[in-house]
Amino acid sequence: MIRVVLPFHLRNLARVEGEVELDLPAPVTISALLEAIEKSYPNLRGTIRDHGTLKRRPFIRFFACKEDLSLDPPETQLPDEVVNGTEPFLVVGAMAGG
Repeated sequence: MIRVVLPFHLRNLARVEGEVELDLPAPVTISALLEAIEKSYPNLRGTIRDHGTLKRRPFIRFFACKEDLSLDPPETQLPDEVVNGTEPFLVVGAMAGG
């Protein structure tokens, strides 16, 4: 079971509390995980990725096992620790400003 931690505003949109848990067939890629999130929580479509291009939205970052996966290709396979549920996949709302 893959554990996904969403930022507060996305948890509100998805109407969930705490972590989201998803069961995906191997190989588990960033793209497959995001598709599963959007399928399970349709309110999140277009919030994490652009509707048309499916590219990550600005100010949204992805982390797994303390590594920033935000700029990795969508076909990147997630670490085993994320796939087996030991570590969560983090969707983080980045901050900007000065």
